[in-house]
Amino acid sequence: MENNTHSRPAHQAEYEKKQHREEMKQQVISFALMILFTFIAFGMVIMEISSFFVIPTLIILAVVQVAFQLYYFMHMKNKGHDMPAMMMYGGAAVGALTIITFTSIIWW
Repeated sequence: MENNTHSRPAHQAEYEKKQHREEMKQQVISFALMILFTFIAFGMVIMEISSFFVIPTLIILAVVQVAFQLYYFMHMKNKGHDMPAMMMYGGAAVGALTIITFTSIIWW
């Protein structure tokens, strides 16, 4: 198996190694934060805090975890992911509009 580092300049290989190291660091940090958010969510539910506080907080924690999943683990922050990102956000917008539409039809 041929090593690809010989065919490119050393500074480019060092730059790529640094980028991979930084990306791995970001993934580990976001994973640790997601675990912490999960423990916080379980703790709030177990402690039986008022639902007027717990429900919005759980929704915020869930949205933050989805953002971490998309941007760090699914690499949506990287170049070349514009079309998949647009399709996912478009689908989320259509889903939200559908929920809002049916909710407003039921309530009025």
